[in-house]
Amino acid sequence: MLTCIIRYHIDPTKKAQFGKYARNWGTAIPRCGADLVGYYAPHEGSSTLAYGIYNIPSLAEYETYRARLAADPLGRENYNFAQREKFLLREDRTFLTLASGPHGEKR
Repeated sequence: MLTCIIRYHIDPTKKAQFGKYARNWGTAIPRCGADLVGYYAPHEGSSTLAYGIYNIPSLAEYETYRARLAADPLGRENYNFAQREKFLLREDRTFLTLASGPHGEKR
């Protein structure tokens, strides 16, 4: 299992647009095959960093998921919304594997 963490640099004057974008992914991402952990907007500290986090079985599954997301009507609209509103200044993806084991696991 891989965890994808997307770090966004957002326009701090357009937090409402990022909120709408995040809510739309809350519907589209699970429908297209990824296990969405959530989208996180700035609250305290940095006003420009936001995150999207989801799990996917493998990089091969990621490629299939991305194709489904690009073909999904809400996915396409969300991409277009971000381009039109220009609230995303930068987007970086990192894929991680869980190194510690499940929390609360008895040893």
